[in-house]
Amino acid sequence: MLTVGVASAKGLSVFSSTHWLGIPIALLGAVLLALGTICQSKGVESDGEQETSFRGLVRRPTWLVGTGLIGGAIVLQLTALRFSPLMVVQPIGAAALVVTAVANGVRSRRMPGKRESLSIILCIAGIGSYVAVAALSAEDIQVDQQHMLEVLLLMGCTILAASVVWVVTRHHPSAAAATVAAGVLYGFVATLAKAVIGRIVQGDLEWLVLAGLAGLGIALALGASLVQKAHAGGSNELVVAGLTVIDPLVAVTLAITVLGEAANAPSLAFIGFLGAGAAAVAGVWIMSVHEPETSKDLE
Repeated sequence: MLTVGVASAKGLSVFSSTHWLGIPIALLGAVLLALGTICQSKGVESDGEQETSFRGLVRRPTWLVGTGLIGGAIVLQLTALRFSPLMVVQPIGAAALVVTAVANGVRSRRMPGKRESLSIILCIAGIGSYVAVAALSAEDIQVDQQHMLEVLLLMGCTILAASVVWVVTRHHPSAAAATVAAGVLYGFVATLAKAVIGRIVQGDLEWLVLAGLAGLGIALALGASLVQKAHAGGSNELVVAGLTVIDPLVAVTLAITVLGEAANAPSLAFIGFLGAGAAAVAGVWIMSVHEPETSKDLE
């Protein structure tokens, strides 16, 4: 059984002996996320007909396979959160962007264009740098009732806002709006999941934990629906890039401001966080404002 580490001045370091174990688990989850997203996208556009309703999608095997892969990715991510700080685990999902770009390139028999390659490099360099800094400066913390209550209240507000986006995009489809809403929602999902896992591992089972589990179920269902809407109007690369950058940016912000995982990080680390985050956002922006280039464009 894992033991709790020694308390620091501003927080309690938990499972410090397994601090690095979550990284390879999260990487494998990112691969499954990318493959699952590709399968779901193909399922939405199967046979030249676009389908976004759940009743129609469950009849498409490709979509079901994608859903299973994404389910596996979620399990791996939760497992990674069990061992490592949220600030370390969540940004690793950006690896899904590389897998998606390579898989799509193989499928369409084209090399990534210059702008597409630049956007991927910026995203991965930014997120990779962030994870490196976070792994050296972030610490797992003792999750108390105040943490749980704050995250639950913020999650409730986020679910309401995402529901509004869901209604609006139902009548006025927008891949960008759906992707952003899903990314923000998933960022809160990761934070709430980290808090719930922390309370359970600490043996602090209470009504807040049950409320957190209910909130996770609602948020995951709403987020999945928004992702399908994003697939219906956007490319695989845009959806994956948006989710794998917006999601961790939100989660990391909450990890710093609510959970206090960076309470003991040096000032220089925050400069690194800002620079790495800016590079990742720039990569997503470049990808979102241009159409994928074909191999002819490279000649």
